[in-house]
Amino acid sequence: MQAYCLLAKPRKFEHINQLAMNFELTEEHRAVQQAAREFARTELLPGVIERDEHQLFPAEQIKKMGELGFMGMMVSPQYGGSGMDTISYVLAMEEISKVDASASVCMSVNNSLVCWGIETYGTEEQKRKYLPRLARGEIIGAFCLSEPEAGSDATSQRTTAIDMGEYYLLNGTKNWITNGNSASVYIVMAQSHPEKRHKGINAFIVERHWSGVVVGKKENKMGIRGSDTHSIMFTDVKVPKENRIGEDGFGFTFAMETLNGGRIGIAAQALGIASGAYELALNYAKERKAFGQEIYKHQAIAFKLADMATQIEAARWLCLRAAWLKDNHQDYAAASAMAKLFASQVAMEVTTEAVQIHGGYGYVKEYHVERLMRDAKITQIYEGTSEIQKIVISRSILK
Repeated sequence: MQAYCLLAKPRKFEHINQLAMNFELTEEHRAVQQAAREFARTELLPGVIERDEHQLFPAEQIKKMGELGFMGMMVSPQYGGSGMDTISYVLAMEEISKVDASASVCMSVNNSLVCWGIETYGTEEQKRKYLPRLARGEIIGAFCLSEPEAGSDATSQRTTAIDMGEYYLLNGTKNWITNGNSASVYIVMAQSHPEKRHKGINAFIVERHWSGVVVGKKENKMGIRGSDTHSIMFTDVKVPKENRIGEDGFGFTFAMETLNGGRIGIAAQALGIASGAYELALNYAKERKAFGQEIYKHQAIAFKLADMATQIEAARWLCLRAAWLKDNHQDYAAASAMAKLFASQVAMEVTTEAVQIHGGYGYVKEYHVERLMRDAKITQIYEGTSEIQKIVISRSILK
């Protein structure tokens, strides 16, 4: 396993412009891609159907992902991370999502929403206290923004964090929290100044073991069933002042900036779900015979495969473009929204066609495509619905 550990040989990604110039991945990028592919095949594929059926969190697999560097891919080595670029992250997310979207969403939240947010906007003390363990997968994090009455409308936060002098007093409920029961650290958005609306929201690092933190019921979901999704309740939780991220009132901006990067991860997840379903359908079409020949020789199936391949390739380049913009410190908000919007649509369409190509076999669990179809739907919903992505994109092009 150590032969493909991302941390075995720290890599410097000094030539990220090459992707834009030559439409080719660097040798380093291909090594990351192959490492993720091998890990998915050898560590995630065994037992993936059972984990989905019984809603089992892939704890051992996530631990190994941390040991190999997948849980803190973009975190600087000085804080225990792999020090890789966003393109590497997209490539790894795609390969892991081909096999197990429940594992990849845990990886996405830890990388994009928790580690990136702390490293980009946290204090030096916060970085040194939390990032090394998060990046190594010793602990995992969760991002607490959505509430029972504040989903897409993130400005309507009812969770409050009242300044009590030496600490904030946190009260409220968060919904749909990925890694809710498995996380040791929560990034929590809460309203400190209601009269200021979104400019009064703050972001805090909250530890699971603190008094007043209660994990609610586990959601019984259609897809990504191995991922644990819970409500989290906060009752008179004392949050030290030093655990606020950024200046007073920075929380909403923090959440939106963090989600811009998070959407690249979810776009890559959707891409992986689609490409995984396509590969299964392609292999099946080469083996299955009907009317005396393999079904891929029938134009009805061949044209489906052609459409699927084209959609996936387009989604892949949207993902890589958004990643390239981020790595080159350019505005990537609209690009990440485009990538997530399109890739999630492709995931739904491709997985549906993959089930169709499999016929009756596509409807049973052992052929995997029915699970991928169920997993695909959430990519159109979390980290901003498709409708929210269209708002982000339209504001950008009409600005």
